[in-house]
Amino acid sequence: MHIPTTAHAERRRGIIAALSAFSIWGLSPLYFKAIGSVPPFEIVAHRILWSVLFLAALLVFLPFTGGLARVREVCRQPRLLGLLTLTALLTGSNWLVFIWAIDAGRLLEATLGYFINPLVSIALGAVILGERLRPLQRLAVAIAVTGVAWRIWQLGTLPWIPLFLATTFGSYGLLRKRAPVEAVSGLFIETLLVAPLALAGLAWMHAAGTLSFGSHAATDWLLPLSGIITALPLLLFTTGARRLPLATIGFMQYLAPSLSFIIAIWLFREPFDAAQLVGFMLIWAALAIYSVDMVRAARQRA
Repeated sequence: MHIPTTAHAERRRGIIAALSAFSIWGLSPLYFKAIGSVPPFEIVAHRILWSVLFLAALLVFLPFTGGLARVREVCRQPRLLGLLTLTALLTGSNWLVFIWAIDAGRLLEATLGYFINPLVSIALGAVILGERLRPLQRLAVAIAVTGVAWRIWQLGTLPWIPLFLATTFGSYGLLRKRAPVEAVSGLFIETLLVAPLALAGLAWMHAAGTLSFGSHAATDWLLPLSGIITALPLLLFTTGARRLPLATIGFMQYLAPSLSFIIAIWLFREPFDAAQLVGFMLIWAALAIYSVDMVRAARQRA
């Protein structure tokens, strides 16, 4: 079947945008490692504040993002604001643990969290929304649980970093699904809601004499980039998601943790033994089954 040139162009733009988004997310540990001298909480505070400024500019100058009119409309809905406050806290805590993990030399554990995130989302949908799992989905979740159980047995304790990251991000996705807010304006409101906490934290660090910003020229110029690194991939992802099938986006999402996985092993030289490999292989097997099921479901709907 011949596809019109415009459709080809739209698909190509979607692929480029989505690949760019997942690449930025996957390579972001390099940025956070570069500003490793800054405490994780201060990085998160800067990420929030600079994101507010960058997102505000996007809303003003890019009409398709929803604009400030949509923001004002949301601000007149207290229940929706309450929901976005909760999602903002989930996002902020996810950012904090992810950045802390990089600083602590535990990026591999963080990547495991983002590998299992799709499976956690499936489980949350089944438990909270009552969604019925297809047979392959049940098998994928069971294998992922086996992989986590293997890590618990190896470590002798819960692998809290990947579980926390996957649960907070999965919960964020679940709640945002119930919030009728466009992606860019939604993130702007979320960051705006927690901006007072970020400002208070920076003020407290300044009063205590522990604030890094303004005292380290090597990192001061990098911190404002945190707003771009936060908002730009989201905008690119939204652009790609509008032009590509869900199954395609589902496959491409593994690019981000895969890039971070490579960075952790080959650049950060984090230890990776046979026991860890077994755990990752179980998760990868679960993701392969999940991907097959996702493609089959997409074909049946077509």
